[in-house]
Amino acid sequence: MSSQPDSTNAEPQEMGFLEHLGELRVRLFRAAVGVVIACCVVGYFSNEVIEYVLLKPAGGLTLINTEPFGQTFLFFKVIVLCGLILAFPWVLYQIWGFVAPGLYITERRWVGRITILTSICFIAGVAFGYFFLIPSMTSYINDFTLGGQTEGVKNFINVGSHFSFIVNMLLASGLIFELPMVTFVLARLGFVTSALMTKYRRHAIVVILILAALITPSPDPVTQLMVAFPLWFLYEISVVIAKFTNPSPQRQS
Repeated sequence: MSSQPDSTNAEPQEMGFLEHLGELRVRLFRAAVGVVIACCVVGYFSNEVIEYVLLKPAGGLTLINTEPFGQTFLFFKVIVLCGLILAFPWVLYQIWGFVAPGLYITERRWVGRITILTSICFIAGVAFGYFFLIPSMTSYINDFTLGGQTEGVKNFINVGSHFSFIVNMLLASGLIFELPMVTFVLARLGFVTSALMTKYRRHAIVVILILAALITPSPDPVTQLMVAFPLWFLYEISVVIAKFTNPSPQRQS
């Protein structure tokens, strides 16, 4: 009597070194093509993209250019940035596709789900940074001036510095919103448990409040709490994810 192997626990596919290199080349090529196509799409709507990505977040700030061809290079930087954000799910899918042959079949089923959830988390973080963090910071920069009875110091912001500021804020908020997915991976590897995160919840809240104070330059406590609340909410979601990803021994029994 022959026994059929469990397909869900099948061994990962064996690939030679040259096959790995070939697969990597294909995945990198597909990712690059996706980024190029996304940049072309963004370039077609370049006027709207420049208006909403670069100029609108400036609020009342006066942007100036101080470098030769500065606006030309900045134009392409904005197009590439938006193209990368647009193609992020596709690039992430190619990364998971390269890793998938080394996983069990049951683990491969998570590839699509992880890709979707990771993309949602990152895009949500970018949206939070664009619609809340950047406007609150630019408003504070515009209102704060040095000087008393005099006119004070005028703010004339270099457009390149303004773009770097936008990129840093969007990237930081996008990565912060990846906390649930990072927790999922760490819980799957056994490095994090819901009991551990619950035990250090008070410490995490203190860290979140400090981080919110650093992110928001405004001394207004209401603004800082509005930033701290989404971070705390992400932490609580991460606790739930860790609980179901790496259940306690009582639940396993």
